[in-house]
Amino acid sequence: MNVQAKRLTVYIDEADMHGDVPLYEAVVRRLLSLEAAGATVQTGIMGFGKHGRVHRKRLFGISDDRPVTITVIDNAAKIERISDDLRRLVTEGLIVVEDVLVVMPDPA
Repeated sequence: MNVQAKRLTVYIDEADMHGDVPLYEAVVRRLLSLEAAGATVQTGIMGFGKHGRVHRKRLFGISDDRPVTITVIDNAAKIERISDDLRRLVTEGLIVVEDVLVVMPDPA
């Protein structure tokens, strides 16, 4: 069975903070409180954003403010509510919403 859904992706930097908590953690905790279906946080190897500053993992694994993405897939109504809420939390970065087709495995 296939299901139409929305994917919300947040692009931020590893060093971004919300108060004394990393922003990616604040976002995930907010997604949990908004009852999102789930969320995944991934760090990038290298990237740059609107400021033109390159972010990457350096020698011996020391971070140079690596890029972070947070991905959520849920129904359209839930993603709309989530994106409205996250807009206030993510003051720098990028929030992208896309249509996706979720391919559900066939029951055994």
